Amino acid sequence: MFKVTMRALRSLGGRIALAGLVLALATAPLPAQAPAIRVASGPAGLTLTVGGQPFLVQGVNWDYVPVGQNYAYSLWAQPDDFIREALDREMPLLRAMGVNAIRQYVGVPKRWITYIYEQYGIYTVLNPTVGRYGLTLDGSYRAQTDYSDPRVRSALVAEVSALAAEFRGTPGLLFWLLGNENNYGLTWKSAATEALPAGERDAAKARFLYSLMGEAVAAVKAQDPAALVAMANGDLQYVDIIAEEVKGLDIFGTNMYRGLSFGDAFEVVKAKLGLPLVFTEFGADAFNVRTHAEDQVSQARYLLSQWEEIYRNTAGKGLAGNAIGGFTFQWTDGWWKAGQEVGLDVHDATASWPNAGYADDYVPGENNMNEEWWGIVAKGATDARGHFELYPRAAYYALQRVYGLAPYGSGTDVAAIRAHFAAIAPQEMALRARGDRAAASAEDSKVRIKSMRLDLATYSTGGSRISTPPQTAPTTATYPAFRGFDHLQSYYAELEARPASNLVASVTVNVLGNVPDNPIDQIFYENRGRARQLDSDGQPVTVSGSTGCASTAPAWAGTRRSSASTGSTAPGTTTGATRGTSSASTARPTTAPTSTSTTARRRSAWR
Repeated sequence: MFKVTMRALRSLGGRIALAGLVLALATAPLPAQAPAIRVASGPAGLTLTVGGQPFLVQGVNWDYVPVGQNYAYSLWAQPDDFIREALDREMPLLRAMGVNAIRQYVGVPKRWITYIYEQYGIYTVLNPTVGRYGLTLDGSYRAQTDYSDPRVRSALVAEVSALAAEFRGTPGLLFWLLGNENNYGLTWKSAATEALPAGERDAAKARFLYSLMGEAVAAVKAQDPAALVAMANGDLQYVDIIAEEVKGLDIFGTNMYRGLSFGDAFEVVKAKLGLPLVFTEFGADAFNVRTHAEDQVSQARYLLSQWEEIYRNTAGKGLAGNAIGGFTFQWTDGWWKAGQEVGLDVHDATASWPNAGYADDYVPGENNMNEEWWGIVAKGATDARGHFELYPRAAYYALQRVYGLAPYGSGTDVAAIRAHFAAIAPQEMALRARGDRAAASAEDSKVRIKSMRLDLATYSTGGSRISTPPQTAPTTATYPAFRGFDHLQSYYAELEARPASNLVASVTVNVLGNVPDNPIDQIFYENRGRARQLDSDGQPVTVSGSTGCASTAPAWAGTRRSSASTGSTAPGTTTGATRGTSSASTARPTTAPTSTSTTARRRSAWR
């Protein structure tokens, strides 16, 4: 019977395996489908949609550069556990603010884009710079990108194409963003442009640039037809050439610093490009050159005004209807930007360019824009592992309130938007930020009390047929020293100092009030505080613990040491301390009313 059954099973094996595979496919959970990301156009205007729902980009320009590092630092070159810890520190703070997208330059691996999205629900906009800061060609770095050079153009398009192929279908990728104010870098020279009159030269260079951008857009879509592609232009410069040369663009992005208002930006983009508008950089710095001090209220005020205009120009509000959000510049302060390679641990307050649109601290003929102070959160000192704490400014809390309004809600009209923003007071947000920073100041202190502990214990020793004496002997050297009750009094305090970002010192102080003489188990730290009798040239010498602290006294017999912290010492007793450890002890007197015994120890640990 067994053999027949086995033959039958073998004959049915193929069908059983196939049926099992079909059952497994039917019952296994299907992988989650990434929501479709589209641009929707209708009578109310243009919207970005995710999974069929309107999506306002509530973004920030995000990076991770500890104080003391600069543009050469890459979070993604660090070990995985370091990267995960960095993300797990920052992304919850971003999510709590209401951020749903971050702008990152290329270099971030696909898996971390997906990690940020799956763990925190935050999308990434991936940004190749398309030669903005030079390129490497034939193994040689070129600081200036000549967009008229066919070999340069071919290399840049190939680079973008390869990235699009690599990141195709990555969960968490919102859209592609090409360049970063490349129109401000048209300083290269070539035979194709130098013979032109000065007024035409820049326009000719711009046409080479934007025709290349058009090729890059096509390269992305050839690799990933479902992907959306945007570009990051410097303001609206060359908008007419962009309309002619950058075909297939889905979203127009602009880095715009005009102060409280974006002016005519929404209407111009609508009329000349007919594209949704995302602000890829905008905001205000948090330093006032007039007062030479941090100015959180001013920064929050500018951002509130800018974001109100974005909300009012979203679809369905009766205005331009083409705003789809923006990426506030920036998440944290860039301590390296003033010196680039020097002064990286100095928060430089030198203003590097003027902008009359920021009237709070503008003085004609002087610079007022502080590159190292644009963060909506301040950055703390770098710890021993290379991480740092973040301290939200007023702008953080102001934007947290802003994002509480659903931009495409049924009741969100211009009047509701105006009322919502009017209720957000920058001064109130600044008070909250200062309060949070004050609460965290203890953690950011150079010296702090790390821990404290008080140990109080009672011991009872007794029994029959034991050698322990009923009372302590005058010159006992054996423990337990007596039968009965005794007690321990021991206090610990640990201090931690951070004199430099890469140096941590800790000092633990142990103060003894009383050391018991009757415990059966003699292995405990505090027993080093016992006084020990030694003979020195016929004279009794009492040595306290292992510190080398000695006292000289008659060998009185009888009573034990008291736990009193104050009082008179035995006649003839002297105390001293060595090895940097404070310690005082007395002999065991028979007539002295009280005595003191305090032993302190210090342990230094350097990491």
